[in-house]
Amino acid sequence: MNLASATSWRLQVHEVLPSTSDLCRSLATHGEPHGLAVLAHRQSQGRGSRGRDWSSPAGNLALSVLLRPNLPPRDAAQMSLLAGVALAEATQTFAPDAALALKWPNDLLLNQAKLAGILIETHGADGTLDWLIIGIGVNLAHAPNIPGRATDALAQHGPAPSPEAFAPVLLARLDQWLQTQARHGFAPIRTAWLGYAQPPGSPMSLKLGDQIIAGHFIGLGDDGSLHLQTSAGPRHFTAGDVLFPSET
Repeated sequence: MNLASATSWRLQVHEVLPSTSDLCRSLATHGEPHGLAVLAHRQSQGRGSRGRDWSSPAGNLALSVLLRPNLPPRDAAQMSLLAGVALAEATQTFAPDAALALKWPNDLLLNQAKLAGILIETHGADGTLDWLIIGIGVNLAHAPNIPGRATDALAQHGPAPSPEAFAPVLLARLDQWLQTQARHGFAPIRTAWLGYAQPPGSPMSLKLGDQIIAGHFIGLGDDGSLHLQTSAGPRHFTAGDVLFPSET
C-alpha cells in the first residue's frame, strides 16, 4: 500500500459506542482496510492512556482511525507525535489565536490545561505492523474533570465546532502528515512537533511507575523519544508521563 497517496477516509458516525477504538479493533481483526474513521457522539467506555478512563460527553470529539502503515513496530510510537501535530493544526483552524502546546507524548494543551488526548493501539507479528489505531478525544464543548489535571475546552473561549465539523479537518491534516511521513520519514514531523512544544530548557519531570525523574527539556530524538537534562546528565525516554512544575 502506498500511503504517499491521499487517503479516502471512510467515516462512520454513531450516536453511542462503548469505544470508537474498540470498534476499529474489531473491524481490523476482520480485515477492514486502511482508512476507516469512526466517530461517536458519546462513548460509554472511553479510554485514555495507561488504562485511564476518558470522559466523552455529547459535543466533544471521540474519533478513532484505522491505519495499516508500512512501519516497523518500533516506530509506532511516532504516530502519537504525528497525530499531535495534525490535531494542533486542525484546532488552530477553528481557534487561530488559541495558546496551544503539545505535551509529550500524547496531549494537546490549551492555556497549559488538557484539551485533547491521543491513544495509540497496535497489532503485529514477525517485525511488521498488521494495523494501528489512533484514538483522539478533544474537549470541544465540555472540559470533564480529571483528578490532578487542569482541563479546558474550546467552548470556554468562543464558539466551538461540532464533532462533525471538526472531524473532516482533522482527517485532512492526518492524511497530509501521513503522506509527508511516507515521503520524508519522521524528521519533518519531529520539527513540526517541536514547534508546538515547551521551549528547550523548560523544567519538567517524567513519572515512570513510582519514580519521578526531574530535569529540563532538551528535545526529541530521531525516534521521537523524550530527551531530558537530569542531574545525572542527558537521558532519553520512550515511555512515561511528563509532569510540569505545577503538577509535581
